[in-house]
Amino acid sequence: MQPIIRHYRPSDLDAVYDICVRTGASGGDARGNHSSDRMLGDIWAVPYVTAEPSHAHVVDDGDGNAVGYILGTADTAAFVKWYRSEWLPATESRYPPGDPRDEVMLDLHHHPERMLLPELVDYPAHLHIDLLPEWQGRGLGKGLMAAFLEGLRAVGVSRVHLGMAPENSGAYAFYRRLGFWDISVPDAGALYLGRDTGPL
Repeated sequence: MQPIIRHYRPSDLDAVYDICVRTGASGGDARGNHSSDRMLGDIWAVPYVTAEPSHAHVVDDGDGNAVGYILGTADTAAFVKWYRSEWLPATESRYPPGDPRDEVMLDLHHHPERMLLPELVDYPAHLHIDLLPEWQGRGLGKGLMAAFLEGLRAVGVSRVHLGMAPENSGAYAFYRRLGFWDISVPDAGALYLGRDTGPL
């Protein structure tokens, strides 16, 4: 069976958690790095498929299994409000404080307003994209991005941004090939890129 790109389904949820942690260390495997292997998913992936499943797409291996995804929000400011009012209360009991392995991620989790940077106001949508390593390099990431951008255009969003770890040079090269440009965000600790939502 050939892989296909399709809309996210609720039955993909466990796969989304798995993909997120297996690519969560600057593209490498982050399993065992935190008190729960689901923590990264609860911060970087599952909120999006919960709040805006219409903007989530997966790579299906041809047998119904999700092996990559793109997900995000069409409106970062509205997403942050939802995260604060809905997602934090829903997940509060999953990760009690005290484990030093979790401190950095829990700080990010409890401060969703970190997504609201003045330099990004003109890029209201944002995204996350991850593919399991064995599925990379086949043009599937480009296909995911095309599907996501099409969805943003359909709801009238003209620009999108993303943040990434500076050391993930492979991802940076991928984004630049797809027409993303650098956005200067001083002292951010991450690299930010943006582009219009026109076709690839």
